[in-house]
Amino acid sequence: MKHLAILLCALAVMASPGHADDLIPDDILSAMTSADVVILGEVHDNPQHHVIQAEALKAVKPSAVVWEMVTEESAQRLADKAVSDPEELARILEWIESGWPPLSMYYPVFQASDAPVYGAMVPRAAARAAMERGAATALGADAARYGLTVPLPAEEQAAREADQLAAHCNAMPESALPQLVAIQRLRDAVLTRAVLRATDETGGPVAVITGNGHARKDRGIPTFLSRLRPGLKVFVLGQSEDGLIEGEFDAVIDSPTIEREDPCLAFQTSN
Repeated sequence: MKHLAILLCALAVMASPGHADDLIPDDILSAMTSADVVILGEVHDNPQHHVIQAEALKAVKPSAVVWEMVTEESAQRLADKAVSDPEELARILEWIESGWPPLSMYYPVFQASDAPVYGAMVPRAAARAAMERGAATALGADAARYGLTVPLPAEEQAAREADQLAAHCNAMPESALPQLVAIQRLRDAVLTRAVLRATDETGGPVAVITGNGHARKDRGIPTFLSRLRPGLKVFVLGQSEDGLIEGEFDAVIDSPTIEREDPCLAFQTSN
């Protein structure tokens, strides 16, 4: 599968959000606003990526927003509340306990749309089940429909395991790699299921806030959508840092790399 377009836009991190046409090129905005599903990728801890997501939501005006960072249970609690305070939002979503970057980064994205929030975060218990018994068991009755009962081709499985090993600083035992791939497949499936439910219940368009790994067209949510609902028009935005990104997308917007601690230090400390 080839890129339909790769558009790299060097963006300086701004002190305050700009307008969509300042941050997102017109051709990308046009493609977004004509899609049924708009998947907005990110590097989770890059604040500029969330600024761009917020501006994209304002332009798309979705009828629902699917969040990788929110569980279905938390989304249901949120639906019963009128939240205008970030501390209250954090409490309802149990954000601190979830382990995501600070809510202050994501709050502008929540504020950018008043559409219903659909949660697609895999709870810890389901993630453990995927590691122990496979993604199909963790997803339950929907497993066959989402293709989780069928092993990946050997070459693709090996490539995904290599990516997981690199992502975990080459510090994971080889035996753990198939389990990590199983969790990734489960998360892709749960996100896809939320997108389809949101589409059926609200009519669309649906926006998705997720990491680049789940957004990518060659492995993530789009591969599920193309099989399960081929009639949907899907647009996928990836967000890179200084030009670096893995996977295929309809467009890529580039931002500067942020300063962060070396994530591999945690593995060195634990050894």
